[in-house]
Amino acid sequence: MTEDQSSPEANALPAPDAAFAAAPDAPLSDRAPDQAPERWVRTPPIDIFETDKGLMLRADLPGVTPDGLDLQVQDNRLTLFGRVDFPASTDADLIHQEYHVGDFLRSFILSDDVDHEKISAKLTNGVLEVLLPRVARAQPRKISIQTQ
Repeated sequence: MTEDQSSPEANALPAPDAAFAAAPDAPLSDRAPDQAPERWVRTPPIDIFETDKGLMLRADLPGVTPDGLDLQVQDNRLTLFGRVDFPASTDADLIHQEYHVGDFLRSFILSDDVDHEKISAKLTNGVLEVLLPRVARAQPRKISIQTQ
């Protein structure tokens, strides 16, 4: 499995709009004034472990809920998009901001050893674990020979 280094447009999912093609950790400010407030797209930190079942990918996605998570496999590419919903306070004026509400986007090219049909995932307390099981290898077998 390798991280997809292609253009941001190639990583796009159907859910996010074109504004999410920005660089990681950059504000998305090309929206009209009447649209949603500025959002950031971040590259989540990922750990990858090899187990006896295959690969285990662990991603840190603080603030992402199961409803805000989109995990897809298409053309040997695993893409994760996590949307963080943080309600803005309507009874206070922001005077200083260091915490930026943002989303997470990351994609990887999968090897041919991954069984796409058996990929599973779970999200617990903002930590996503994706199991990428290996394809079962063909077992050796004896081939019978026909005679005429």
